[in-house]
Amino acid sequence: MGKIEDAIQQKEFKDQFNKAVVNLIYTHSYLVTSQSALFKPHDLSPEQYNVLRILRGQNGVPTTVSSIQDRMLNKMSNASRLVEKLKLKGLVERNECPADRRQVDILITEKGLELLKTIEKQVEESNVQYINLTNEEAIQLNDLLDKLRG
Repeated sequence: MGKIEDAIQQKEFKDQFNKAVVNLIYTHSYLVTSQSALFKPHDLSPEQYNVLRILRGQNGVPTTVSSIQDRMLNKMSNASRLVEKLKLKGLVERNECPADRRQVDILITEKGLELLKTIEKQVEESNVQYINLTNEEAIQLNDLLDKLRG
């Protein structure tokens, strides 16, 4: 990918803070595009993958759409729509909550768990490739990103 100046053909930035924001936005797009290509053969979007991982983390305990929405990486995602698409693919179940009929419980299916297992190694290898840093540099990057968000 190289330097941000080369990538967007801009010689200089107003200041380093402006450059950092542009760099983060551009890098986000790069990562989403790369992940989309990785998931496309499995008929998944990065957001659908995120929902499946959230549900797998529930360890068989059903959760609600609003709980999924709260845990989504992309807060602008429509969790209800994503869950419906995953349901149509047989990757999740939607069941009426016995305690509150207005609430819907979401649970990952065996098919959903199998899909995650199938692509897990590929995702892990791709993450290392996308990031292109040493383990120590990745730790430093994570620390800096945590600090950036305050």
